[in-house]
Amino acid sequence: MSETRRQGDCFKLSEAGLTTIRLDDAFYRRDVLDVAPALLGTVLCHDTGTAILRGRITEVEAYRGEDDTACHARVGRTPRTETLYLAGGHAYVYLCYGIHHLFNVVTGPAGFPQAVLIRGLAAVPGPGRLTKALAITRDLNREDLRTSARLWLEDDGYRPAHVETTPRIGIPYASPADQARPWRWVDVSAPVLSDEHEAARAE
Repeated sequence: MSETRRQGDCFKLSEAGLTTIRLDDAFYRRDVLDVAPALLGTVLCHDTGTAILRGRITEVEAYRGEDDTACHARVGRTPRTETLYLAGGHAYVYLCYGIHHLFNVVTGPAGFPQAVLIRGLAAVPGPGRLTKALAITRDLNREDLRTSARLWLEDDGYRPAHVETTPRIGIPYASPADQARPWRWVDVSAPVLSDEHEAARAE
């Protein structure tokens, strides 16, 4: 008996019918500060084997190099951070507080650790919630987003109408200078924003 495949319906993508292009090596090999804002509006896709789950990216943060005290690579090359040193286009998935899986996109050339944390999808705010919704776990760590049949990103031509740039959030351990870097980008036209973003806007 052949398996019936379906498109996941937990995310409604409004631009139906547009041509989709899989993000390629040229996209990922750029510096994280160029890739991060360019990821807004692209579509994260996970083929679970029974469904293809998709969500449009609405919130991202950049982490760049061993000198960035907010970046995991601040401690250097370790078994945990090894993925960050791969060539751009790989998934970096780790467990936060032993509870939430967080999904990052490695960027730039091999050997220089940098990645984009995906913090929100349309209608799914928060980095831990989005990985749960798309069934992304550490099993997908080091997955090659350029060639994988399980995990990839698409560009269907959508571009956010309004983007806000702010300092990163949730990094009290970083130096004051690194806490202040404007390395977070948010599509404020998204239907649901993260709790952290709403709180920051209210201050």
